[in-house]
Amino acid sequence: MIEPTPRNTSALARISGQPIAIGAAALVIVVLGIGSITLWRAYTGTAPETDRVVAVRQLQARTAQASEQLVEKTKGIEATQQESIDQLQVVQDQLLTVRRLLAAQQADTRKLSEQVGTLTESIDGLRQSFASAQAAEPAAPPSARKRSVRKSNVAKPRASKSAKLKRGRSNG
Repeated sequence: MIEPTPRNTSALARISGQPIAIGAAALVIVVLGIGSITLWRAYTGTAPETDRVVAVRQLQARTAQASEQLVEKTKGIEATQQESIDQLQVVQDQLLTVRRLLAAQQADTRKLSEQVGTLTESIDGLRQSFASAQAAEPAAPPSARKRSVRKSNVAKPRASKSAKLKRGRSNG
């Protein structure tokens, strides 16, 4: 067998022989980068970390302010809601009072209607008895009746036309 011989052995040998130089170059590059970043921050006067901290603090302050506003608005809504509840209770009490008054008025109306009905029946009964009494009166002597009518006219105040007409019809 034939073993292959490495062709780039000289380049590999050159790199592997100077690892300290490569490490030192890398270190110099890193140090230069850190130094340039530090100088840039010092020159501009701002650092992203402090900007972030300030932004976070401002955000926290806005959040706290928004929370306070929400709390105040919530308290205002609670107060308005309580006032609405109180007004609703007052209206309900007034409605209940009106219903009671209406029920009492309806009961009074029924009672008065019954009384009017009773009075109407009584008046009808009196009219019937008066009509039957007038029908029974012609059997009495006419002279005695005329005297009693005349005496009643003198004793009583003036009667209405309808009463005079009724008397006139019963006399004639």
